[in-house]
Amino acid sequence: MDGEVRRAPRVLIVDDSEDSREVLRVRFDATGYETACACDGVEALKLVADSPPDVIVLDVMMPRIDGNEVARRIKADPSLPFIPIIMQTALDEVEQKVRGLSAGADDYVTKPVEFLELEARVRSMLRIKALQDALHRRESELERANAQLRELAVSDPLTGLDNRRRLDERFHEMFEHAIRLKESLAVAMFDLDHFKLVNDDFGHRTGDEMLRQIGSVLRTSMREIDHVGRYGGEEFLVLLPGTAIDSAVTFAERARLRVAAHRFSFEGRPFQATISCGVAAWPDPRLMNRDALLQAADDALYVAKRTGRDRVVRYASAEFTANARKSHDQHGSGAPAGGGGAAIGQR
Repeated sequence: MDGEVRRAPRVLIVDDSEDSREVLRVRFDATGYETACACDGVEALKLVADSPPDVIVLDVMMPRIDGNEVARRIKADPSLPFIPIIMQTALDEVEQKVRGLSAGADDYVTKPVEFLELEARVRSMLRIKALQDALHRRESELERANAQLRELAVSDPLTGLDNRRRLDERFHEMFEHAIRLKESLAVAMFDLDHFKLVNDDFGHRTGDEMLRQIGSVLRTSMREIDHVGRYGGEEFLVLLPGTAIDSAVTFAERARLRVAAHRFSFEGRPFQATISCGVAAWPDPRLMNRDALLQAADDALYVAKRTGRDRVVRYASAEFTANARKSHDQHGSGAPAGGGGAAIGQR
């Protein structure tokens, strides 16, 4: 980048011969490299872990841990970047070279080392490393971009909560899990009361801010294993795994009271809001599948709206049954969940 100070490449020299280390160190320093030295494989591995060099000039024949094993461990460590390794040995044998290359060495020189040749090989390895590092950066950037796209695909852009698509996926997973383990699963469907009036009186930006803040209140009211998302418009759905109906109603009531007590504000203007909620849970002999469970919560929400708003209604309670029957009698259709579901009126 413009204005960025480029540092000298760092070379790690690993050799059990002090004289050999010193000769190479002096020559590399004089050529403009930064150098570090290790007298054996153990020290080399520690230096690499603490501060990975740009290239390693590695002797094969060393005590404790030989060069082949050092190369093998470095190349096998996923936490390390690509570090070119140039092996050096007094043995000019094909078998020895093959063994080193198989262990992870990227190049090979034979002792006594001709420094001009070694430095040329170092430059070559540094060019390869630069290309490898650039490729890794591009792959990392691409992975971050893909992660962001995946997040956008399952997130509601207004509230940052799960969107309907992701909620449907989670609901399917949780319901299958509940069936398999014979565990309970509850759903709570919330709806902001009189949301159309909020938009009409205060504007859509205020309505958007209200939805964001309600989403935040719901998120802080639930457990870590629960999931909340914006199901559509001013509706929020909370999935409560391992939760029976009584506990789900308790949760919904707590969330309703928190919203009612919350002091909303936007651009310095304070306002209040309330929510209504319908709650249903599985297992229930009237709810044969996942769709019926969701419809039951929606039907209970409809009753909560119809009977005054700012309240929680439990599916199949006496209040629900009486009001769902009244709705059916008045409209002539829309049975409670398990049949066809009550029609949702203006909320």
